[in-house]
Amino acid sequence: MTYQEKKSIVSLISAILIFGSYCLYMYPRFPEGGLESETFHFWGSFVLILTLFSIIAHILISIIFNIVFRITTREKEPKFADELDKLIDLKANRNSFFVFIVGFLLAMGSLIIYEPSQKMFIILITAGFLSDVTGSITKLYHYRKGV
Repeated sequence: MTYQEKKSIVSLISAILIFGSYCLYMYPRFPEGGLESETFHFWGSFVLILTLFSIIAHILISIIFNIVFRITTREKEPKFADELDKLIDLKANRNSFFVFIVGFLLAMGSLIIYEPSQKMFIILITAGFLSDVTGSITKLYHYRKGV
């Protein structure tokens, strides 16, 4: 298994664990009914803190992965990206953006049919998570099967 495949697997697992653990942490704080301003405050802080938590966790996991990879294989991580790596990254980004845009359109559609604003936030956050997972799965698929 190549470095890129291992990195994609670690990225996929870490995205699932980060999102799952954060949702479990925030679930007890979910406002039941209440005022609309409380709902917006909750979801605003949910998205902002999830973004910061996710960035920091991904950086730490990437550093730990590179240290463990270097210790176990005695190889350095590749310092360059060839045309295949760039093409795979572009395909992964395309698929990831597509999933997020579909989720965004669904979230806006939920507002058009007068659904509660909480559904819009749930759809947006889920679309962000699914786009991250889609990008990692696309990279793994293309590194295994080719372009």
